[in-house]
Amino acid sequence: MLDLLLASGSGTSTSLSEQLPVSRQAVAKHLAVLERVGLTRVTPSGRERLYHVDEAQLARAVAQLSAVGEAWDARLARIKRIAETIQRNKK
Repeated sequence: MLDLLLASGSGTSTSLSEQLPVSRQAVAKHLAVLERVGLTRVTPSGRERLYHVDEAQLARAVAQLSAVGEAWDARLARIKRIAETIQRNKK
């Protein structure tokens, strides 16, 4: 959904549901969550709501997820080194 919004610049639940294999109601619920967490901004457009990605907020979320991923990679590398040391010591 974010990819579609980024590609087109904006979208409504109706326009997005036409491009996705889910109902308009499901899209609207997902968009409400994205708005609640600050990843989208909404402006009224007639009877519908026009959603835009908040690119600054998305960049912050990506940076946070990247940091979490890096931390887990470091932890897993440490576990691997410990397991390899145990395996070597068994021989």
